[in-house]
Amino acid sequence: MRELKIFSGRANPDLAHEICDHLHLAPAAITLGKFPDGENFCKLDEDVRGRDVFLIQPTCPPVNDSLMELLIMIDCCKRASAARITPVIPYFGYARQDRKDEGRVPITAKLVANLITRAGADRVLTMDLHAAQIQGFFDVPVDHLYAAPVLNDYFVNRGLDPEDIVVCSPDEGSIKRAVGHAKRLGGSLAILHKRRSSALEVQQNTIIGGPVEGRVALMFDDMISTAGSICGAARLIRDHGAKEIHIAATHGIFCGPAIERIQAAPIDSIAVTNTLPLPPEKQLPNAVQLSVAPLLATAIKRIHHDQSISELFQSK
Repeated sequence: MRELKIFSGRANPDLAHEICDHLHLAPAAITLGKFPDGENFCKLDEDVRGRDVFLIQPTCPPVNDSLMELLIMIDCCKRASAARITPVIPYFGYARQDRKDEGRVPITAKLVANLITRAGADRVLTMDLHAAQIQGFFDVPVDHLYAAPVLNDYFVNRGLDPEDIVVCSPDEGSIKRAVGHAKRLGGSLAILHKRRSSALEVQQNTIIGGPVEGRVALMFDDMISTAGSICGAARLIRDHGAKEIHIAATHGIFCGPAIERIQAAPIDSIAVTNTLPLPPEKQLPNAVQLSVAPLLATAIKRIHHDQSISELFQSK
C-alpha cells in the first residue's frame, strides 16, 4: 500500500477518515480553501509523483462548490504527475438530469461526466447512481457499487420475522431494487403506483401485491431529497393497515421541506448511509446513519492492487 495516497475534499471528510482507518492509512495532507474573491484554492502537501491517488469527494450540497473543488483536486494531482487518479464520488450530483425529458433542456449528468474525465480522472468509483446508464456517460472505467448489502444487514440484525415483512417499492422504477431486497430479507412484495401531478408534487394512488395490512413495511430508495415521494408512500401504506413502516435509502440529501415532511409522516424509523454528511439540522430522532466506509475501502484496495471487485457488484 506504499504507493497509495488518499486525499479528502471538504464535502465529507469524516467518511474519508473512516475509509483510511479501514485501510490502516493516514489521510494524505492537502490544503484546501478559498481566495478572498471566492475562488477555490488547492495545494498537495505530499508528493504524488508516480502514485496511485484516490480523491474522496461526494458532489453533495453545495453541489457546485463540491464539484468544482473535485475538478481542481484532479487537475492538481495530474499536474503533480500522479500515476493514476481515481475520484471516489459516493454521491454523484446532477444524476437526475440524465436525459432530455422535454425540449430545450440539457443532459447535465453527461456534462459533469465530461468535466471529470477532461480534468484528468483515469477511472471513477461511485455508489448507487440514480440512473445506472450514467456509467456510460464517462469515457473512463466506472466502478459502480451498491449500498444494498449494508441496508440489508441493518434489517437482518434487527431480527425481523420474514413472514411479517412486506417490501414496498415506492414507484414502478424501484421494482428491481425492491425485488433484490425481498430476496435477501424474505417476505412479500408490494408496488405503489405513483402519478406525478406536477414537477414538485407526487401522488401515490394504489398498491399492487402485498398484502400490507398488519405487516412490517420496508421501503428502499436510492435517495431521499425533498421526501415528497417517500412520505406520500408511507401515508398510503399506513392507510392500508401496515403496523410499522421503516424507510432505508443510500443517499440522505434531506433538502427543502424534507425534515418537516418526514417528521409529519407515519414513519417509524429511517436509515441512510454516510455517503453524504448529516449536519445537526438534518438529524432526526428516529434516523440512523449506516457506514459504507468498509465497502468503499475494500473497493479502493482491490482497485489499487488491480484485483476484481465483481464480488462487491454481485452482493447487490
